[in-house]
Amino acid sequence: MLHQSDTDILFPVRAIRPLRNLRGPEWRALVDRVSQHQSEQHPDVLAFILMMVRQNSCLTCHPHTFRAMRGCTICAQQIIARFKGTDQELIQIWETTRQEILSLHLSQLAEQS
Repeated sequence: MLHQSDTDILFPVRAIRPLRNLRGPEWRALVDRVSQHQSEQHPDVLAFILMMVRQNSCLTCHPHTFRAMRGCTICAQQIIARFKGTDQELIQIWETTRQEILSLHLSQLAEQS
């Protein structure tokens, strides 16, 4: 964890739910779907985290950036609220990312066999 109590190295699961009301009903349905899973290992959750890591540029965030000082939740809220595309485009990004996660998982299972 970094200096600010809401700042992590990568997008945290706890920051998903606060994104719910930033966009329309399709987006809210996606956040509800992802939030219902108890495990952070679920493909829906992993895909959402990876999507947000990419959208928020989490890999370039470090303790001395303005983003890190504000915290992950506020950063993510700002990114989602300012997203220029439609809710459907965001959902498509998530679905594509989910397919990446599932493909990786299947390839790992194949290697173990």
